[in-house]
Amino acid sequence: MGAYDLLLSIIEQVGYAALFLVLCLGLIGLPIPNEAVVMTGGALAASGVLSPIPAFIMTCLGICSAMSFGYSIGRFAGSRLSNWFSSKKNINRFVKRSEELSSKYGGYAISLSLCLPFLRHVTPYVMGLNKMPFKRFILFAYPSAFVWTLIYFIIGTFVGEQVQNIANAIYQYGIWIVAALAAAAIIYFGFRIAKQRRTTKKNVERTM
Repeated sequence: MGAYDLLLSIIEQVGYAALFLVLCLGLIGLPIPNEAVVMTGGALAASGVLSPIPAFIMTCLGICSAMSFGYSIGRFAGSRLSNWFSSKKNINRFVKRSEELSSKYGGYAISLSLCLPFLRHVTPYVMGLNKMPFKRFILFAYPSAFVWTLIYFIIGTFVGEQVQNIANAIYQYGIWIVAALAAAAIIYFGFRIAKQRRTTKKNVERTM
């Protein structure tokens, strides 16, 4: 069973709560990229299987909860985990990268990390480890999570059954794929708006 099929199975069993739970469980290695979860919520909302507003709320809350959990681990248990992380080369590499982002961009590193697989899990931990005040963490984390979730949720409403392929591409190439999809969406909506204006103008001219 692929990751996408696994997600659909969980949603079928648990309903809206699955979108929340899967995003939280992603912290412990559930093999479903966050992008796929959020876009699946959008795709199912577009198809009428799920209601858009509850589906979006659950996905957004799932991302916020996962980030808050990572922050809490760093804040209250980070000192005890630092040595263990240092002994794990793969994990320590991401921790160092997250620390570099934090040093360079401050709280905005939280926003940037959302577009980077695995760093999105590590950066909240680093912020907690560095004793960033929770109110300041929320100021950067929750609005970023809202925007990030909204973008992928909307993409999901367009890609439908291609969620898994699109999610894998985004997971691999990150922000570049998102930028391309966003540009395509802007062009599409711009074309539709221009076409609608031309149609409205013609109708007005006919009535004159």
